[in-house]
Amino acid sequence: MSAEPGPRPHVLILGGTTEARRLAEALARDTSYRVTTSLAGRVASPVLPPGEVRIGGFGGAEGLAGWIAGHGVTRVVDATHPFAERMSFHAARAGELTGVPLLALRRPGWTPGPGDDWTFTDSLAGAAALLPGFGERVFLTTGRTGLHTFAGVTDRWFLVRSVDPPAGPVPPRLEVLLARGPFGLEEERELLARHRIDVLVTKDSGGGATAPKLTAAREAGIPVLLVGRPAVPAHVPLAPSVESALAWLEAGSEPAPETGPETDADAEA
Repeated sequence: MSAEPGPRPHVLILGGTTEARRLAEALARDTSYRVTTSLAGRVASPVLPPGEVRIGGFGGAEGLAGWIAGHGVTRVVDATHPFAERMSFHAARAGELTGVPLLALRRPGWTPGPGDDWTFTDSLAGAAALLPGFGERVFLTTGRTGLHTFAGVTDRWFLVRSVDPPAGPVPPRLEVLLARGPFGLEEERELLARHRIDVLVTKDSGGGATAPKLTAAREAGIPVLLVGRPAVPAHVPLAPSVESALAWLEAGSEPAPETGPETDADAEA
């Protein structure tokens, strides 16, 4: 008599990125997995991935650990935005509390090429402080939640692109463009020219969805202020692609992919 099959592995994806959605799509096609994607709820009308979806916070690392234990989660993939550092540390602590294997799915950061005029800074505040040495008309694509950092910059004009309208303090000279990516190169060229942009401020989000703005800036000779990635838990194994994350899951979490560095970097953020 054959043995009854065991319960399906339950994968919790901490989502909010293109990679998270692609991973959920791949796992949803494989009936051997149960997949749940968690979204923070910062976007009013998110594009929902297939499988089960929960929206909202967990209440810190302990709350996440309780949810993992209470819902029979067997694997966790942290596929949050590279700048969602608080959630990444909560996930690492929850993995320690529960013993459930954790993988960080992180797209590689951007690297400058010939013709790029990039200045790196380690924070939004650093970018705001550097702006006086750059242009007068700023394309700011650092996410609406960080706009308060630039609220005191009164002598520059800002164009902000985001999925939802910004709230809270904002720069006084501000135009908001509501749009959801990805954005093509021709679209970015036209936007920079139409708004007479002479400096781009962005985060090192990596990936291809928002990279065309960097190409358009290079072609137009526009300097870029690039905010580097925050620290991430160094002991958490790192996968640079959806394919390597799938391999990690199929191997039962072993062997682990490369480990994340001490300092790492879908809405515009």
